[in-house]
Amino acid sequence: MNRIKTDILVIGAGSGGLSVAAGAVQMGADVVLLEANEMGGDCLNYGCVPSKALIASAKAAHAQRNAAQYGVEEAPGAVDYAAAKDHVADVIAQIAPVDSQERFEGLGVRVIREYGRFISRDEVQAGDTIIKARRIVIATGSSPFVPPIPGLDEVPYHTNETLFDLREKPDHMLIIGGGPIGMEMAQAHARLGCKVTVIEGDRALSQDDPEATAVVLQRLRAEGVTIEENTKAARVGGSAGSIELETEDGRVFKGSHLLVAAGRRANTAELDLEKAGVQSDAEGVTVDAGLRTSNRKVHAIGDVAGRLQFTHVAGYHANVIIRSMLFGLPSKVRMVQIPWVTYTDPELAQVGLTEVEAKKKHGPGLEVVRVDYEDNDRARAERRTTGFIKVMVVRNKPVGATIVGYQAGELIGIWALALANNIKMGQIAGMVAPYPTIGELNKRAAGAYFAPRLFESDMVKRVVRFVQRVLP
Repeated sequence: MNRIKTDILVIGAGSGGLSVAAGAVQMGADVVLLEANEMGGDCLNYGCVPSKALIASAKAAHAQRNAAQYGVEEAPGAVDYAAAKDHVADVIAQIAPVDSQERFEGLGVRVIREYGRFISRDEVQAGDTIIKARRIVIATGSSPFVPPIPGLDEVPYHTNETLFDLREKPDHMLIIGGGPIGMEMAQAHARLGCKVTVIEGDRALSQDDPEATAVVLQRLRAEGVTIEENTKAARVGGSAGSIELETEDGRVFKGSHLLVAAGRRANTAELDLEKAGVQSDAEGVTVDAGLRTSNRKVHAIGDVAGRLQFTHVAGYHANVIIRSMLFGLPSKVRMVQIPWVTYTDPELAQVGLTEVEAKKKHGPGLEVVRVDYEDNDRARAERRTTGFIKVMVVRNKPVGATIVGYQAGELIGIWALALANNIKMGQIAGMVAPYPTIGELNKRAAGAYFAPRLFESDMVKRVVRFVQRVLP
């Protein structure tokens, strides 16, 4: 058995773990990184990167079939599904070197390609190596949650971990789950020429603003996606190429392929957390505001920490703990400025409080300002006028923003900046945005907050009339 000592041991080479390892080693710490599976974790290999690459293929096909509105002759948009998956693989291959073992070893990180299990409060065994560390970071991510639906274990099905290896285009894809993954893949596959049915036990995209999700769902349904909300799967049967899904109300949906997109669960089962005195629950490892566990030597970040499960959150967590682990400075997570995006077309983005949440928290002190895409000249030029920006404001400060529409994921950034830095609406209204851009919508939303104060105020009008009389 080999024994080594290190300053920082990182368990998991996903986005959060890699950020910690790269930052810590370049600032002088001795770092060991454990990863038994693919470097880059879920995001690079099974999540963000491949899904957005497949969505890009789907958009290209859709654009060919809908070109007449731009004065361009439409084309069938014939899809080579296997070639689209080649595109996905190529995108992964282009990004992979940034997350590779070779790169991190070049930075000075010792990389061990084994699972890690705690054997004491400050020791982890990985294969035939025992690592004793001053600080340990759990960054093991999450895996697809497979619900206990009768018959599901007897039929072939896909999750995001297997979907991107599929080379044969499905005739009819059944999707269990109407969250972001389910809806993104539903629209992508519909645009790639598949029939798609989504079965969702609750409201589709239930974590988002209902008014905004209605815009997305209307578009998906218009493109041919069948979405059955408040419909729970009761049983699954059939065989490869012929899947049957029966719902609790007795209906039966038939398809050629099945995708399970029913959420995710934290990867904690193989860590032997109890041997390190690290507490956890069904949502993941229990952490405080500084992402420290019940064992003061151990931090947990990213999906395994049981908070918002997004790649950018894992990266943010890494920044928080590097500050405390390397410099001993107080550092806490602030979740208020964390945005999230569903990459359907139109996109759906949120940061801070939704309108419902803001009304509940702030009551009559809340003002909601709204601007529609159809009021933006660039959106008109692009024929992208579906959608709106809605900003929740309390005493001149935004407390949340909802955007549904073209490039919503790009637009939400300014509101995340505002929430992170207590920027007021007046400062955003004072920004000069280039014309014509979609980004003007953000400035217009800020201006909409002040419009009634300026244009509907008798006091303002009296002051203006007085100044006009006395000015030479």
